[in-house]
Amino acid sequence: MVNTTLETPNKNPDAETHCGLYLYGILPGSASFDAEFVGLDKQPVKTYAVDQFVFLYSVAQQTRYLASRRNLLGHERVLENVMTEGCRNVLPLQFGLVIESWETVQEQLITSHHESLIELFEKLEGRREVSIKVMWDMSTELEMLMQENDALRQERDRLEGKTLSMDEVVRIGQAIEQAMEDRKQGIIQSFQAVLEADAVDVIENDPMTDAMIYNAAYLIEWDSEPAFSEKVEILDAKFDERLRIRYNNFTAPFNFAQIERD
Repeated sequence: MVNTTLETPNKNPDAETHCGLYLYGILPGSASFDAEFVGLDKQPVKTYAVDQFVFLYSVAQQTRYLASRRNLLGHERVLENVMTEGCRNVLPLQFGLVIESWETVQEQLITSHHESLIELFEKLEGRREVSIKVMWDMSTELEMLMQENDALRQERDRLEGKTLSMDEVVRIGQAIEQAMEDRKQGIIQSFQAVLEADAVDVIENDPMTDAMIYNAAYLIEWDSEPAFSEKVEILDAKFDERLRIRYNNFTAPFNFAQIERD
């Protein structure tokens, strides 16, 4: 997502009696839609053209927005509503961005990053972001590992009931840890091998929980999503319910709308 901090004196009529303007995202100048919907604080979402770009905004009722689940989902919902209305190419702005004037946007975002914004719109044209998160049950996987790895199981069984030295504890622990890491990487590589072939770009993010082993966003051609989704289903069947897979096929391109900082 386009990540920036904007500050300026109050110069906007809409902001004079409120807390400013809350920004959701940017559309190319040719974009338009007729639907009416609300954003944060149940405020109507409006558009405002600056240079070659159209900004999605609503009148802010707060100077600072708490990053609560409700607010985060509200921010994302505005972007998804716009995409549903046919404006597929949208650059999401970071959550919580409140401005006091459009001059701020011109001076601190458009002037500084004009070419970068144009390049992002070109990169995302006709494409969409999908995301996949893969979780496993570590205890189940460990038990399966012991059943499949005769040498490791026999070593563990040989040491059961004995008083072990610290070196022995460390050695067996490291062996099991490495085997589990290899097992995890094998699963991840299975997903990468199948899904990356159809991706324009891939961003791998850090796991969000201890149970999550893979967290990635894929940029794919818009119309190729059904085939991509089918591959996810095939992977799910391959692992025979061992894994929990969360697949999101409709979201604003938060991972791929990144301005390179100087």
